[in-house]
Amino acid sequence: MLGADDGIVSVASIAIGVIATGAARNAVFVAALAALTAGAMSMAAGEYVSVSSQRDTELGDLAQERDELDRDPAGESRELAGIYRQRGLSPELASQVAAALMAADPLAAHARDELGLSETTRARPLQAGLSSAASFILGGTLPLVAFVAAPTSLATAAVIVSAITALVILGIAGARAGGAPLLRAALRVGVGGTLAIAVTAGVGRLFGSATG
Repeated sequence: MLGADDGIVSVASIAIGVIATGAARNAVFVAALAALTAGAMSMAAGEYVSVSSQRDTELGDLAQERDELDRDPAGESRELAGIYRQRGLSPELASQVAAALMAADPLAAHARDELGLSETTRARPLQAGLSSAASFILGGTLPLVAFVAAPTSLATAAVIVSAITALVILGIAGARAGGAPLLRAALRVGVGGTLAIAVTAGVGRLFGSATG
């Protein structure tokens, strides 16, 4: 959802900014398309690098845990039992559970219960990068399509209205999913998106007048 918000605001702002310079319709389309492409690639690369760093940390923690298990399996079993006691198990039951898990797969047990790592939560850099790019494209395509579909006289209004409407809808959807106040979320993303578009339009008009 955040990636879609970024796509909407970025592409809509650049489109309106270039429109404000008085540029031809084709130039506006090319600029907006370039913003969509560059933004998606930036999101993908940034997320890939970030999650790759997280994955490297996870692998380092697992390597350290594997070494500790090799050097002191009994101590690691006691450590695991201590974790289960903190979670409410009796000392006897905690020791039994720790012993059973250590016999089955000690590294998996420590990864899950000591480090908080599991197969479902492990970092996936490629998946994260592709998801970020896809969400940005989905969001950024909306104002671009609105610009292409609208006649020249209504292009500015179409981009602004489609962008702000989509932002408000996403804000409400996010608030509903997270149990947050709907109106506050809608106002936050709506005002933020409007401000971004207005500032970019002002810059476009300023530099368009200076170079015109």
